[in-house]
Amino acid sequence: MLKAVILIGGPQKGTRFRPLSLDTPKPLFPLAGRPLIAHHIEACAQLPDIREILIIGYYPQTQMEGFVGDMQALYSSSNINIRYLQEFTALGTAGGMYHFRDQIRAGNPRAFFVLNGDVCADFPLQELCDFHEKRPASALVTIMSTEATRQQSLHYGCLVFDRSSGAVSHYVEKPSSYVSTFINCGVYVCSMDIFTVLAQIFHSRGQEYSCQAFCNGNGNGNGREQGHIKWEQEVLTPLAGTDKLFAMPVPNWWSQLKTAGSAIYANRHYLGLYKKTHPERLANVGTKHGEGDGSLICTVHPDVYVHFSATVHHSAVLGPNVAIGPGVTIGPGVRIRESIVLEQAQILDHTLVLHAIVGRGSTIGAWARVEGTPSDPDPNKPFAKMENPPLFNNEGKLNPSITILGCFVQVPAEKILLNSIVLPHKELSRSFKNEIIL
Repeated sequence: MLKAVILIGGPQKGTRFRPLSLDTPKPLFPLAGRPLIAHHIEACAQLPDIREILIIGYYPQTQMEGFVGDMQALYSSSNINIRYLQEFTALGTAGGMYHFRDQIRAGNPRAFFVLNGDVCADFPLQELCDFHEKRPASALVTIMSTEATRQQSLHYGCLVFDRSSGAVSHYVEKPSSYVSTFINCGVYVCSMDIFTVLAQIFHSRGQEYSCQAFCNGNGNGNGREQGHIKWEQEVLTPLAGTDKLFAMPVPNWWSQLKTAGSAIYANRHYLGLYKKTHPERLANVGTKHGEGDGSLICTVHPDVYVHFSATVHHSAVLGPNVAIGPGVTIGPGVRIRESIVLEQAQILDHTLVLHAIVGRGSTIGAWARVEGTPSDPDPNKPFAKMENPPLFNNEGKLNPSITILGCFVQVPAEKILLNSIVLPHKELSRSFKNEIIL
């Protein structure tokens, strides 16, 4: 038996994803028509030995229970139990796993997966499990690794490993200087003995805090819970070079979802994966010649997802890389490409939407133009990953990025919105360029 743990953090995380995370928890943001971590669950459910998937974070139970109920119903026939375990406070990337260790160990699984909730990938979980089980008995953790550019590697956990055995000899989280182009993907297989290591860290922390409390008379001295454990710095780094940490490099697509711009990039790849895994989820491709052409919703350039409850006029043109959410209305002559339109949004006649995310319940008037700047990885650099630049450059100006409309935004007819971010519930009265509308 196997289990899987998905780590999703909490509401004070994902601030770079705002305003999209203001009304929807980041782990539930829809990519290619499905919540972000639904792709993780789907990948885990493909494994025949998976019996339980535990989602660990500190989002309120009320924000997650609807999604968990939907997932449990969806996979009930597969005999997979899906649960959300809420941390009482932020416990770090490993603290939650140790806190809920009894839940993970229940049923005596032979190993368990750990997946960070903010990564997007074509998850090769079966290959990762097989690789881990072929390592020596001392192996505690196997990391899924991929390659980045030399400069970008500094933004990730970097590892040095033996190409034949996979044994990791050196691991540094976000190093200050170059270590390796091989990076940590935030996907792991762990042996059950890893909890012995976590227990040692927890108890050593308790002794340290007790000493500080005695010396200072004011608690632990750093404001963190004793159970707060950093997976990368406190677990992986010490395990490197002990023949207990291994890595499996993969050529599969992988990306992080840190900013709203990275959502468009991830959406494109998940739509592309549907062609191989779930072609029935994609809209039929072709040119619609008239309302009577029943095989097509409208003119579609691949790849496009349209929710069955959306209303799309036959003269609209969608794609490539477009996801249309539930209850969306798209009027005549609308052109949308490289964009995500969330539920209940309305896009009126002859409007153009490029490189944008249209928030839930927003309305864009007729003959308007909503356009952003793509922020894809450099195609001329092998292994290049998404850049996640700050909102503002050194001159204090907004960096060009995709255009984002928060929920329930009103864009009037015949207005232009370029490279801008609009916070929820705003009613615009004019055109904007390179601005954040508060």
